[in-house]
Amino acid sequence: MTTFHAVVWMDHTEAHVMMFDKEHVEAQRIKARSHHTPKHGHVGADKDFFKQIADALAGVTEVLLTGPANAKIEFRDFCKHNAHAIDKAVVEVVEVVTTDHPSDAQVVAMARQYFKRLG
Repeated sequence: MTTFHAVVWMDHTEAHVMMFDKEHVEAQRIKARSHHTPKHGHVGADKDFFKQIADALAGVTEVLLTGPANAKIEFRDFCKHNAHAIDKAVVEVVEVVTTDHPSDAQVVAMARQYFKRLG
């Protein structure tokens, strides 16, 4: 599917990568391999997990990141600081939105509305 928009719902254990156009959605789930929780309860950034997400977004020009915790912000920062390590970097993270655990259909509907307003 050739598309310019994507939305990623993510936490530290998995990411739902959904690329879409007006009529179609192509979804992929990516699981983190590491589930280690440090003593203070914060799960650190999993660079391999983030690279898999970035690779899944190859060719997308704009992406909306969403999810319940800090993983989305850490992924955005990973993309900014590791563009050299990402074969086909995401062109632009347009927004980071905090959400709970909506269904994939709800996430795509939210993203479609967001990009419609964006222009």
